[in-house]
Amino acid sequence: MSITLTDQDKTTLRIAAWGAVSLMSAAGAAGSAHKVATEGSIALTSATGLAGHVLTKAPKGVKYGKSVAELADQVLPALTASMSLLKQQDPAEADNFRRTVVVAIEAAAGTHRGQPSPTLADMARKITAALDAA
Repeated sequence: MSITLTDQDKTTLRIAAWGAVSLMSAAGAAGSAHKVATEGSIALTSATGLAGHVLTKAPKGVKYGKSVAELADQVLPALTASMSLLKQQDPAEADNFRRTVVVAIEAAAGTHRGQPSPTLADMARKITAALDAA
């Protein structure tokens, strides 16, 4: 199945995925925000398929707000919208996008090195819930 994405669709996917990494970074412990963002970004730029093509670059000119709450107000609905859009066009690609975002937040949380902080774990749950709301 061929997927047709408008520029706005691509922006929504980018806001969703890169915003999820930004949320994880904002929830990271003091001093670790850069490492959280780096790990999550590496995961996004390592994606394959349509998600890999779209997520090779972060969204340009997006204003995420001045608080984590303002960031979440944009990113969490974008995650749900992205999944809805992709499920309508290609369920396999929706699964790929979901896996890509989950890998990025797991990398950001450092779950491969042990338990994430309670703040990171809670943010990861919110992101996953937004992905699954579609």
